[in-house]
Amino acid sequence: MNVVLARTETGRAPSDGFAIARGRLPGTGKVADLRRQAFEAYERAGLPHRRIEDWKYTDLRVLMRDMLPMADAPDAAAFKRAAATLKLHAIAGVRRLVLVDGVFVPGLSDLGQIESGLGIRTLRELLEAGELPAQLFAPDNSNPMVALNSAMMTDGFVIEVDDGATLTQPLHIVHIASGAAPSAMFTRSLLRLGKAATATLVESYISAKSAKAYQVHDALVATIGAGARLDHVRLIEDGREAFNISSAVVTLAAKAHFNTFSLTSGGLVSRYQPVIAFAGEGSRVEANGVNLLNGRQHADATLLLDHAVPNCSSREIFRSVLDDRGHSVFQGRIIVRPKAQKTDAKMMTRALLLSDEAEADNKPELEIFADDVTCGHGATTGALDESLLFYLRARGLSEKEAQALLIQAFVGEAIEQIASDALRELVVGAAQRWLAARG
Repeated sequence: MNVVLARTETGRAPSDGFAIARGRLPGTGKVADLRRQAFEAYERAGLPHRRIEDWKYTDLRVLMRDMLPMADAPDAAAFKRAAATLKLHAIAGVRRLVLVDGVFVPGLSDLGQIESGLGIRTLRELLEAGELPAQLFAPDNSNPMVALNSAMMTDGFVIEVDDGATLTQPLHIVHIASGAAPSAMFTRSLLRLGKAATATLVESYISAKSAKAYQVHDALVATIGAGARLDHVRLIEDGREAFNISSAVVTLAAKAHFNTFSLTSGGLVSRYQPVIAFAGEGSRVEANGVNLLNGRQHADATLLLDHAVPNCSSREIFRSVLDDRGHSVFQGRIIVRPKAQKTDAKMMTRALLLSDEAEADNKPELEIFADDVTCGHGATTGALDESLLFYLRARGLSEKEAQALLIQAFVGEAIEQIASDALRELVVGAAQRWLAARG
Protein backbone atom coordinates (compact mmCIF):
# COMPACT_ATOMS: atom_id res chain seq x y z
CA MET A 1 0.00 0.00 0.00
CA ASN A 2 1.35 3.43 -0.92
CA VAL A 3 0.87 6.12 1.68
CA VAL A 4 0.95 9.75 0.55
CA LEU A 5 1.47 12.39 3.22
CA ALA A 6 -0.79 15.39 2.79
CA ARG A 7 0.98 18.73 2.96
CA THR A 8 -0.53 21.62 4.87
CA GLU A 9 -0.10 25.25 3.95
CA THR A 10 2.60 25.52 6.60
CA GLY A 11 4.42 22.62 4.99
CA ARG A 12 4.41 24.30 1.56
CA ALA A 13 5.79 27.64 2.70
CA PRO A 14 9.48 26.57 3.01
CA SER A 15 9.35 24.91 -0.43
CA ASP A 16 8.16 28.15 -1.95
CA GLY A 17 10.76 30.08 0.01
CA PHE A 18 13.58 27.81 -1.16
CA ALA A 19 12.47 28.05 -4.80
CA ILE A 20 12.29 31.84 -4.61
CA ALA A 21 15.58 32.27 -2.73
CA ARG A 22 17.56 29.71 -4.71
CA GLY A 23 18.93 32.24 -7.17
CA ARG A 24 20.16 34.46 -4.32
CA LEU A 25 21.96 31.74 -2.39
CA PRO A 26 25.75 31.80 -2.79
CA GLY A 27 27.47 28.88 -4.49
CA THR A 28 26.91 26.74 -7.58
CA GLY A 29 27.83 23.24 -8.69
CA LYS A 30 28.59 20.97 -5.77
CA VAL A 31 27.41 23.59 -3.27
CA ALA A 32 24.03 23.84 -5.00
CA ASP A 33 23.75 20.03 -5.09
CA LEU A 34 24.40 19.78 -1.37
CA ARG A 35 21.84 22.51 -0.70
CA ARG A 36 19.25 20.61 -2.72
CA GLN A 37 19.97 17.36 -0.86
CA ALA A 38 19.68 19.12 2.49
CA PHE A 39 16.38 20.71 1.53
CA GLU A 40 15.01 17.39 0.33
CA ALA A 41 15.92 15.94 3.74
CA TYR A 42 14.04 18.80 5.38
CA GLU A 43 11.03 18.34 3.13
CA ARG A 44 10.77 14.66 4.02
CA ALA A 45 10.41 15.60 7.68
CA GLY A 46 8.79 19.04 7.55
CA LEU A 47 8.55 21.33 10.55
CA PRO A 48 9.13 19.35 13.79
CA HIS A 49 6.06 18.54 15.86
CA ARG A 50 5.22 17.07 19.25
CA ARG A 51 4.99 13.49 17.98
CA ILE A 52 8.80 13.61 17.58
CA GLU A 53 10.22 12.90 21.04
CA ASP A 54 13.00 15.50 20.86
CA TRP A 55 10.41 18.14 19.90
CA LYS A 56 7.65 17.03 22.25
CA TYR A 57 7.60 20.32 24.15
CA THR A 58 8.43 22.62 21.21
CA ASP A 59 5.95 21.94 18.44
CA LEU A 60 7.04 24.27 15.63
CA ARG A 61 4.02 23.38 13.53
CA VAL A 62 1.96 25.09 16.25
CA LEU A 63 4.40 27.70 17.55
CA MET A 64 5.98 28.88 14.30
CA ARG A 65 3.54 27.54 11.72
CA ASP A 66 5.44 28.74 8.64
CA MET A 67 8.68 30.19 7.39
CA LEU A 68 9.12 33.88 6.73
CA PRO A 69 10.75 34.90 3.42
CA MET A 70 14.53 35.13 3.38
CA ALA A 71 15.76 38.59 4.40
CA ASP A 72 16.83 41.03 1.72
CA ALA A 73 20.36 42.40 1.77
CA PRO A 74 20.45 45.31 4.24
CA ASP A 75 20.29 48.83 2.79
CA ALA A 76 21.64 52.11 4.19
CA ALA A 77 18.66 52.54 6.51
CA ALA A 78 19.15 49.02 7.88
CA PHE A 79 22.86 49.73 8.48
CA LYS A 80 21.95 52.89 10.40
CA ARG A 81 19.50 51.05 12.65
CA ALA A 82 22.00 48.23 13.18
CA ALA A 83 24.77 50.67 14.13
CA ALA A 84 22.52 52.35 16.71
CA THR A 85 21.58 48.95 18.15
CA LEU A 86 25.22 47.87 18.29
CA LYS A 87 26.13 50.84 20.48
CA LEU A 88 23.70 49.61 23.12
CA HIS A 89 25.29 46.15 23.17
CA ALA A 90 28.96 46.99 22.65
CA ILE A 91 31.51 44.88 24.52
CA ALA A 92 34.93 46.34 25.20
CA GLY A 93 38.10 44.48 24.30
CA VAL A 94 36.64 42.05 21.74
CA ARG A 95 37.06 41.51 18.01
CA ARG A 96 33.60 42.19 16.63
CA LEU A 97 32.17 40.30 13.63
CA VAL A 98 28.75 41.63 12.65
CA LEU A 99 25.96 40.05 10.62
CA VAL A 100 22.99 42.29 9.77
CA ASP A 101 19.93 40.42 8.53
CA GLY A 102 22.21 37.45 7.92
CA VAL A 103 24.82 39.35 5.88
CA PHE A 104 28.38 40.24 6.93
CA VAL A 105 28.89 44.00 7.35
CA PRO A 106 32.59 45.00 7.26
CA GLY A 107 31.85 48.60 8.30
CA LEU A 108 30.49 47.48 11.68
CA SER A 109 33.11 44.77 12.19
CA ASP A 110 36.68 44.83 13.46
CA LEU A 111 39.03 43.02 11.09
CA GLY A 112 42.08 45.25 11.53
CA GLN A 113 45.41 43.95 12.85
CA ILE A 114 44.46 40.27 12.93
CA GLU A 115 46.43 38.40 15.59
CA SER A 116 49.14 35.99 14.56
CA GLY A 117 47.71 32.49 14.24
CA LEU A 118 44.14 33.68 13.54
CA GLY A 119 42.39 33.45 10.19
CA ILE A 120 38.90 34.82 9.47
CA ARG A 121 36.95 34.51 6.22
CA THR A 122 33.27 34.89 5.45
CA LEU A 123 31.17 31.84 4.70
CA ARG A 124 29.77 33.55 1.61
CA GLU A 125 33.30 33.87 0.25
CA LEU A 126 33.87 30.13 0.56
CA LEU A 127 30.49 29.19 -0.88
CA GLU A 128 30.91 31.46 -3.90
CA ALA A 129 34.40 30.02 -4.50
CA GLY A 130 33.02 26.49 -4.29
CA GLU A 131 35.26 25.60 -1.35
CA LEU A 132 33.85 22.89 0.86
CA PRO A 133 35.62 22.45 4.21
CA ALA A 134 35.02 18.97 5.58
CA GLN A 135 32.77 20.20 8.39
CA LEU A 136 30.66 22.64 6.31
CA PHE A 137 27.82 20.19 5.68
CA ALA A 138 28.85 17.88 8.50
CA PRO A 139 25.78 18.36 10.75
CA ASP A 140 23.37 15.47 10.44
CA ASN A 141 20.48 16.28 8.11
CA SER A 142 18.25 13.96 10.11
CA ASN A 143 17.51 17.03 12.25
CA PRO A 144 15.09 18.95 10.01
CA MET A 145 16.06 22.42 11.25
CA VAL A 146 19.76 21.70 10.73
CA ALA A 147 18.94 20.44 7.23
CA LEU A 148 16.99 23.62 6.52
CA ASN A 149 19.95 25.69 7.71
CA SER A 150 22.27 23.73 5.39
CA ALA A 151 19.97 24.39 2.47
CA MET A 152 19.46 28.11 3.08
CA MET A 153 22.67 29.39 4.75
CA THR A 154 23.82 32.66 3.26
CA ASP A 155 26.70 33.94 5.36
CA GLY A 156 28.67 33.56 8.55
CA PHE A 157 32.33 33.14 9.44
CA VAL A 158 35.07 30.58 8.93
CA ILE A 159 37.52 30.99 11.80
CA GLU A 160 40.79 29.08 12.07
CA VAL A 161 43.18 29.25 15.01
CA ASP A 162 46.61 27.75 14.41
CA ASP A 163 48.24 25.09 16.58
CA GLY A 164 49.58 26.57 19.82
CA ALA A 165 48.02 30.01 19.27
CA THR A 166 46.41 31.86 22.19
CA LEU A 167 43.98 34.59 21.21
CA THR A 168 44.18 37.57 23.54
CA GLN A 169 40.92 39.09 22.23
CA PRO A 170 37.60 37.26 22.44
CA LEU A 171 35.82 36.89 19.11
CA HIS A 172 32.32 38.39 19.20
CA ILE A 173 29.82 37.33 16.52
CA VAL A 174 26.85 39.72 16.61
CA HIS A 175 23.59 38.83 14.86
CA ILE A 176 21.44 41.94 14.34
CA ALA A 177 17.91 42.02 12.95
CA SER A 178 17.49 45.47 11.43
CA GLY A 179 13.70 45.46 11.46
CA ALA A 180 13.40 46.27 7.76
CA ALA A 181 10.60 43.70 7.30
CA PRO A 182 9.42 40.37 8.77
CA SER A 183 11.98 37.93 7.41
CA ALA A 184 14.19 34.91 8.09
CA MET A 185 17.98 34.85 8.41
CA PHE A 186 20.08 31.73 7.79
CA THR A 187 23.67 31.81 9.04
CA ARG A 188 26.38 29.29 9.82
CA SER A 189 29.87 29.67 11.26
CA LEU A 190 32.78 27.23 11.30
CA LEU A 191 35.47 27.27 13.94
CA ARG A 192 38.61 25.15 13.90
CA LEU A 193 40.82 25.34 16.97
CA GLY A 194 44.26 23.83 16.42
CA LYS A 195 46.24 21.69 18.84
CA ALA A 196 46.99 23.36 22.19
CA ALA A 197 45.26 26.56 21.02
CA THR A 198 43.08 28.78 23.22
CA ALA A 199 40.18 31.01 22.16
CA THR A 200 37.04 32.67 23.48
CA LEU A 201 33.91 33.04 21.36
CA VAL A 202 30.90 35.21 22.24
CA GLU A 203 27.67 35.12 20.22
CA SER A 204 24.97 37.77 20.62
CA TYR A 205 21.49 37.88 19.08
CA ILE A 206 19.93 41.36 19.17
CA SER A 207 17.52 43.53 17.19
CA ALA A 208 16.72 47.12 16.37
CA LYS A 209 13.81 48.61 18.31
CA SER A 210 11.72 48.67 15.15
CA ALA A 211 12.16 44.93 14.54
CA LYS A 212 8.94 42.98 14.83
CA ALA A 213 8.49 39.34 13.87
CA TYR A 214 11.62 37.73 12.45
CA GLN A 215 13.28 34.32 12.45
CA VAL A 216 16.90 33.44 13.17
CA HIS A 217 18.23 30.09 11.91
CA ASP A 218 21.84 29.75 12.98
CA ALA A 219 24.40 26.96 13.34
CA LEU A 220 27.93 26.69 14.71
CA VAL A 221 30.23 23.84 13.74
CA ALA A 222 33.36 23.71 15.91
CA THR A 223 36.31 21.31 16.15
CA ILE A 224 38.58 21.64 19.18
CA GLY A 225 42.04 20.19 18.68
CA ALA A 226 44.06 18.06 21.08
CA GLY A 227 44.90 19.96 24.25
CA ALA A 228 43.00 23.05 23.07
CA ARG A 229 40.46 25.11 25.01
CA LEU A 230 37.38 27.00 23.81
CA ASP A 231 35.32 29.25 26.08
CA HIS A 232 31.93 30.01 24.57
CA VAL A 233 29.17 32.41 25.71
CA ARG A 234 25.81 32.93 24.00
CA LEU A 235 23.45 35.84 24.76
CA ILE A 236 19.97 35.60 23.25
CA GLU A 237 18.38 39.04 23.62
CA ASP A 238 16.22 38.99 20.49
CA GLY A 239 13.10 41.11 20.04
CA ARG A 240 9.98 39.95 21.86
CA GLU A 241 8.33 38.59 18.70
CA ALA A 242 11.38 36.78 17.33
CA PHE A 243 11.98 33.09 16.73
CA ASN A 244 15.51 31.78 17.23
CA ILE A 245 16.42 28.22 16.25
CA SER A 246 20.15 27.66 16.84
CA SER A 247 22.21 24.49 16.52
CA ALA A 248 25.78 23.58 17.36
CA VAL A 249 27.98 20.61 16.53
CA VAL A 250 31.15 20.50 18.63
CA THR A 251 33.83 17.80 18.42
CA LEU A 252 36.61 17.46 21.01
CA ALA A 253 39.96 15.79 20.41
CA ALA A 254 42.10 14.29 23.19
CA LYS A 255 42.49 16.43 26.34
CA ALA A 256 40.45 19.26 24.82
CA HIS A 257 38.35 21.52 27.04
CA PHE A 258 35.05 23.17 26.12
CA ASN A 259 33.34 25.58 28.51
CA THR A 260 30.01 26.87 27.17
CA PHE A 261 27.28 29.06 28.66
CA SER A 262 23.98 30.25 27.18
CA LEU A 263 21.64 32.95 28.51
CA THR A 264 18.17 33.35 27.00
CA SER A 265 16.16 36.40 28.00
CA GLY A 266 14.76 37.54 24.64
CA GLY A 267 12.67 36.21 21.80
CA LEU A 268 9.17 34.78 21.73
CA VAL A 269 10.25 31.23 20.88
CA SER A 270 13.81 29.91 20.99
CA ARG A 271 15.53 26.55 20.83
CA TYR A 272 19.21 25.81 21.28
CA GLN A 273 20.30 22.30 20.30
CA PRO A 274 24.01 21.57 20.70
CA VAL A 275 25.50 18.14 19.98
CA ILE A 276 28.85 17.68 21.72
CA ALA A 277 30.98 14.68 20.73
CA PHE A 278 33.93 13.36 22.75
CA ALA A 279 36.34 12.02 20.10
CA GLY A 280 39.56 11.94 22.14
CA GLU A 281 40.44 10.63 25.60
CA GLY A 282 40.78 12.99 28.55
CA SER A 283 38.52 15.73 27.15
CA ARG A 284 36.27 17.83 29.36
CA VAL A 285 33.04 19.81 28.92
CA GLU A 286 31.14 22.25 31.11
CA ALA A 287 27.78 23.11 29.52
CA ASN A 288 25.70 25.58 31.51
CA GLY A 289 22.79 27.89 30.88
CA VAL A 290 20.10 30.18 32.26
CA ASN A 291 16.62 30.96 30.92
CA LEU A 292 14.95 34.18 32.16
CA LEU A 293 11.42 34.24 30.76
CA ASN A 294 8.18 36.14 31.22
CA GLY A 295 5.11 37.05 29.21
CA ARG A 296 4.46 34.18 26.80
CA GLN A 297 8.11 33.40 26.08
CA HIS A 298 9.10 29.83 25.26
CA ALA A 299 12.75 28.70 25.47
CA ASP A 300 14.02 25.18 24.80
CA ALA A 301 17.53 23.89 25.53
CA THR A 302 18.03 20.39 24.13
CA LEU A 303 21.56 19.01 24.53
CA LEU A 304 23.24 15.79 23.53
CA LEU A 305 26.62 14.86 25.02
CA ASP A 306 28.07 11.81 23.29
CA HIS A 307 30.80 10.09 25.34
CA ALA A 308 32.37 7.72 22.83
CA VAL A 309 35.88 7.36 24.31
CA PRO A 310 37.26 6.63 27.80
CA ASN A 311 38.35 9.00 30.58
CA CYS A 312 36.22 12.05 29.70
CA SER A 313 34.10 14.24 31.97
CA SER A 314 31.11 16.54 31.55
CA ARG A 315 29.08 18.82 33.81
CA GLU A 316 25.76 20.48 33.02
CA ILE A 317 24.08 23.08 35.21
CA PHE A 318 20.90 24.77 33.96
CA ARG A 319 18.63 27.24 35.71
CA SER A 320 15.29 28.68 34.60
CA VAL A 321 13.37 31.58 36.12
CA LEU A 322 9.80 31.84 34.84
CA ASP A 323 7.24 34.59 35.34
CA ASP A 324 3.76 35.15 33.88
CA ARG A 325 3.15 32.39 31.31
CA GLY A 326 6.80 31.73 30.51
CA HIS A 327 7.61 28.18 29.40
CA SER A 328 11.07 26.64 29.77
CA VAL A 329 12.17 23.30 28.33
CA PHE A 330 15.36 21.46 29.25
CA GLN A 331 16.24 18.15 27.63
CA GLY A 332 19.72 16.96 28.52
CA ARG A 333 20.80 13.61 27.14
CA ILE A 334 24.11 11.95 28.00
CA ILE A 335 25.14 8.85 26.06
CA VAL A 336 28.01 6.71 27.36
CA ARG A 337 29.15 4.32 24.63
CA PRO A 338 30.47 0.81 25.41
CA LYS A 339 34.11 1.85 25.03
CA ALA A 340 33.74 5.00 27.15
CA GLN A 341 34.93 3.52 30.44
CA LYS A 342 35.87 5.88 33.30
CA THR A 343 33.35 8.46 32.11
CA ASP A 344 32.39 11.06 34.74
CA ALA A 345 29.17 12.84 33.72
CA LYS A 346 26.66 14.77 35.80
CA MET A 347 23.80 17.13 35.04
CA MET A 348 21.41 19.16 37.17
CA THR A 349 18.53 21.40 36.12
CA ARG A 350 16.40 23.57 38.38
CA ALA A 351 13.44 25.81 37.62
CA LEU A 352 12.06 28.68 39.69
CA LEU A 353 8.38 29.52 39.11
CA LEU A 354 7.29 33.07 39.94
CA SER A 355 3.76 32.58 38.64
CA ASP A 356 1.10 29.89 38.88
CA GLU A 357 0.77 29.97 35.08
CA ALA A 358 4.48 29.43 34.36
CA GLU A 359 5.60 26.00 33.13
CA ALA A 360 8.90 24.13 33.28
CA ASP A 361 9.47 20.83 31.49
CA ASN A 362 12.72 19.15 32.54
CA LYS A 363 13.85 15.85 31.04
CA PRO A 364 17.40 14.79 31.96
CA GLU A 365 18.38 11.44 30.40
CA LEU A 366 21.23 8.97 30.79
CA GLU A 367 21.99 6.14 28.35
CA ILE A 368 24.86 4.12 29.75
CA PHE A 369 26.41 1.19 27.87
CA ALA A 370 29.65 0.97 29.90
CA ASP A 371 30.03 -0.47 33.39
CA ASP A 372 32.87 1.56 34.94
CA VAL A 373 31.40 5.07 35.03
CA THR A 374 30.29 7.78 37.45
CA CYS A 375 27.08 9.38 36.17
CA GLY A 376 24.12 11.15 37.67
CA HIS A 377 21.34 13.63 36.96
CA GLY A 378 18.65 15.55 38.79
CA ALA A 379 15.83 18.03 38.26
CA THR A 380 13.81 20.21 40.63
CA THR A 381 11.04 22.79 40.24
CA GLY A 382 9.73 25.15 42.91
CA ALA A 383 8.83 28.67 44.00
CA LEU A 384 10.74 31.32 45.93
CA ASP A 385 11.25 30.51 49.59
CA GLU A 386 8.67 32.57 51.48
CA SER A 387 10.74 32.54 54.66
CA LEU A 388 13.73 34.04 52.84
CA LEU A 389 11.48 36.66 51.24
CA PHE A 390 10.09 37.55 54.67
CA TYR A 391 13.62 37.78 56.09
CA LEU A 392 14.72 40.23 53.37
CA ARG A 393 11.49 42.25 53.56
CA ALA A 394 11.92 42.58 57.32
CA ARG A 395 15.25 44.28 56.65
CA GLY A 396 13.75 47.04 54.57
CA LEU A 397 13.84 45.62 51.04
CA SER A 398 10.83 45.93 48.77
CA GLU A 399 9.24 42.75 47.44
CA LYS A 400 10.81 43.25 43.99
CA GLU A 401 14.24 43.92 45.50
CA ALA A 402 13.99 40.83 47.69
CA GLN A 403 12.92 38.70 44.73
CA ALA A 404 15.77 40.07 42.61
CA LEU A 405 18.36 39.12 45.24
CA LEU A 406 17.02 35.59 45.52
CA ILE A 407 16.81 35.18 41.74
CA GLN A 408 20.41 36.35 41.31
CA ALA A 409 21.51 33.81 43.91
CA PHE A 410 19.49 31.08 42.19
CA VAL A 411 21.07 31.58 38.75
CA GLY A 412 24.48 32.37 40.20
CA GLU A 413 25.69 28.76 40.30
CA ALA A 414 25.39 28.44 36.53
CA ILE A 415 26.86 31.89 35.79
CA GLU A 416 29.82 31.26 38.09
CA GLN A 417 30.96 28.48 35.77
CA ILE A 418 32.03 31.10 33.19
CA ALA A 419 35.81 31.23 33.41
CA SER A 420 36.36 34.84 32.28
CA ASP A 421 35.62 37.55 34.84
CA ALA A 422 34.76 40.03 32.10
CA LEU A 423 32.32 37.65 30.40
CA ARG A 424 30.82 36.72 33.72
CA GLU A 425 30.11 40.39 34.40
CA LEU A 426 28.64 40.68 30.90
CA VAL A 427 26.17 37.88 31.63
CA VAL A 428 25.34 39.31 35.05
CA GLY A 429 24.57 42.63 33.36
CA ALA A 430 22.18 40.93 30.91
CA ALA A 431 20.43 39.15 33.80
CA GLN A 432 20.12 42.42 35.70
CA ARG A 433 18.52 44.08 32.67
CA TRP A 434 15.89 41.36 32.66
CA LEU A 435 15.26 41.79 36.38
CA ALA A 436 14.96 45.57 36.00
CA ALA A 437 12.48 45.15 33.13
CA ARG A 438 10.17 43.12 35.40
CA GLY A 439 9.24 46.47 37.02
